[in-house]
Amino acid sequence: MAGTGRRWWPGFVVLSAIWGASFALIKVAVDAGVPPVWVAAWRCLLGAAALWAILAARREAAVRDLATWGHCAVVAVLLNAVPFVLFSYGETRVSSVLAGVMNATTPLFALLFALAAVPGEPRPGPRRIGGLVLGLAGVLTVLGVRHGLGSGSVGGGLACLAATCCYGAGFAYLRRHLSTRPHSAAALSAAQITCAAVELAVAAPLAAGAPHWPGAGAAAALLALGAVGTGVAYVLNLDLVRSAGTAVAAAVTYATPLWSTALGALLLAEPVGWNTLAGGLAVIAAVALIRQPPAAPDGGERALRRGRRARQSVG
Repeated sequence: MAGTGRRWWPGFVVLSAIWGASFALIKVAVDAGVPPVWVAAWRCLLGAAALWAILAARREAAVRDLATWGHCAVVAVLLNAVPFVLFSYGETRVSSVLAGVMNATTPLFALLFALAAVPGEPRPGPRRIGGLVLGLAGVLTVLGVRHGLGSGSVGGGLACLAATCCYGAGFAYLRRHLSTRPHSAAALSAAQITCAAVELAVAAPLAAGAPHWPGAGAAAALLALGAVGTGVAYVLNLDLVRSAGTAVAAAVTYATPLWSTALGALLLAEPVGWNTLAGGLAVIAAVALIRQPPAAPDGGERALRRGRRARQSVG
């Protein structure tokens, strides 16, 4: 496997912890009275600033063509603006623990949208179909459908589920329209988050009025959520792909709900019901089932490996 000779696991742990902690940070902000749309806006504004700083430090070229910016604007709606608002709204009604578990359903929706929209996507066999069914059962268990769908907590859970549905559509669009473009991942990320920041900077004042000072604790949570969770995390993810391969990077999905559950329970004293644990385990198992087994490296990974071998031979 790619990266067996390098210490990729610290980056894996740090990335899963950052993304797992984002749900607790959102909870701190919304509990302090920050409107959900402003949580999303600050997250993208601070994330964009961090990504442009990283891009400048690495001296990488920014995205310049209008077609790519247009696709980034669409991806920003699906992967950032809308789902960030939905998760923030959802956490006004549910715990960060439940939101983190719901986020683990993203690969299930990504598969469904890829099958519908990405040409050449392999048809699912019995194993992946079983994973989709198990994932649906896990979601229903987490939502606690035995209590009915009328409570506010279920409404918040459905908002989080809608956010992961947006993620699935966004990943399918990104794969079809941006994955083959020559720009660096940092440049595309900076363009994408900048588009989301502009979209939300327009929407937030219209939806929730002018921003207000939420207090030091909530401000610190927003700073970490934006600069680290929406900025630095993108770069860590790219580094993990390059050092360990896409299969290892994708497995972050397994660890993220573990962090969100632990942090929500330990730091925010949120309850963890049996249905959340059982449903969360079912969702994680479903993600394991729907993932394709590692195949031969794709062209990008082969190029990265050739580049590493060339550098090693020169050194």
